[in-house]
Amino acid sequence: MENPDIKLLENTTLRIAGAVGESIVDGPGIRYTVFTQGCPFRCKGCHNPQAQSLTGGIDVSLKILYDELKSDPLTTGITFSGGEPFIQPTPLAIFAKILRSEGYNLWSYTGYTFDKLVSDKKRLALLEQLDVVVDGPFVMSKKSMLIDFRGSTNQRIIDVQASLKSGSVVLMSGFA
Repeated sequence: MENPDIKLLENTTLRIAGAVGESIVDGPGIRYTVFTQGCPFRCKGCHNPQAQSLTGGIDVSLKILYDELKSDPLTTGITFSGGEPFIQPTPLAIFAKILRSEGYNLWSYTGYTFDKLVSDKKRLALLEQLDVVVDGPFVMSKKSMLIDFRGSTNQRIIDVQASLKSGSVVLMSGFA
């Protein structure tokens, strides 16, 4: 009998700007990073301005991304970047739930704050599948090369599961 999750992956699409295997800059370990297409924030100094347009990029089935991810045995985590992943929460929640069940470490970047994410039912469905979220928009005047896995000092590396359990933001320890 075929795994029903595979059919779900085949029948669900995501608009992306691209994807990169073996990333070491989008979270700890060797990661597969999906750059979603479209972003409402348009932060000055954005690292991925080509991913801002809502009409750019390409639609891909989650199965293609899944197969690409699974083809690399060194990959231990996946990161959703952008663009803005949380403007496509439903397909990403499906993808994240399957990957979480397979033991992958899941991170996402977002220009939204944690409070905004938990107050929106669709975005919360994605958030609940994540281990870590890096929240807040990139702020050029707060740019720093001295911090881990963030572009500006206003952004937080949040332990999602601990935060959801406690009802308040819990920062990840061990990061500069």
